[in-house]
Amino acid sequence: MATGQGYKARVMSDDEVRAIVAQAVESARLDGKRVLVVIPDHTRTAPIPLMFRTLHDLLAGRTAALDFLVALGTHPPMQTEQIFQLVGITNREYSEKYSKCKFFNHLWKNPDSLVSVGTIPESEIERISNGLFRMEVNLTINKLVMKYDHLMIVGPVFPHEVVGFSGGNKYLFPGIAGQEIIDFFHWLGAVITNPVIIGTKYTPVRAVVDAAAGYVKVEKSCFAMVVVSGSEAGGLETGAASAKAGPGLAGMVSGSPEQAWSQAADLSAKL
Repeated sequence: MATGQGYKARVMSDDEVRAIVAQAVESARLDGKRVLVVIPDHTRTAPIPLMFRTLHDLLAGRTAALDFLVALGTHPPMQTEQIFQLVGITNREYSEKYSKCKFFNHLWKNPDSLVSVGTIPESEIERISNGLFRMEVNLTINKLVMKYDHLMIVGPVFPHEVVGFSGGNKYLFPGIAGQEIIDFFHWLGAVITNPVIIGTKYTPVRAVVDAAAGYVKVEKSCFAMVVVSGSEAGGLETGAASAKAGPGLAGMVSGSPEQAWSQAADLSAKL
């Protein structure tokens, strides 16, 4: 079951965001668990600093681990200073308050950083792709995920030229995946073409992403965010105690990656 809030005429306040996160964290029963939070890199717009601090405030000292993996896909690794900027902390703050959190880059080209979780059979690929392809696709993912009890995806949902709408399980495949599924993801999208895919909710590429995620047998949750840019947010009413001027949230949904993404995509399509 997914829960959250969304608006077409205003952005959310920080307190509204924190309330959704707090409710989701309590429902997830994460005490004593090792939690890995998968976040976007600096090429995606989202209130990651707010989410980082909120999650830390709620979970530090309760979970056995609270670490963060940057879903780079094929993007270059981020330097430590860049990651700190991404999550909105200084070197001093890290040393004094957040040093128990570990931060990782996804290294898609390093086979030692990956593990195979299964293979989508060619018959399934043929069905999903509506006959465009008949091939099996090996699924490799960052092996860090196997060292944790719970994967938490935190990221935006917006119209996307390869998958239809970004977010959800896309942060796993291709976000923290190996080359074969990354290549197939883009290949399938290219064959279907951008005009057909972008802004379409359920596409064959999304079906591949969700099918691949089913092979990852780790407990998963998601915070799917609908982000409006600074200029768009400026034209909307702002909730009380909202963040400073800049990108804002029209909505956020928590739940399973599939359910949270679905509701966020519906809102994104209306904006």
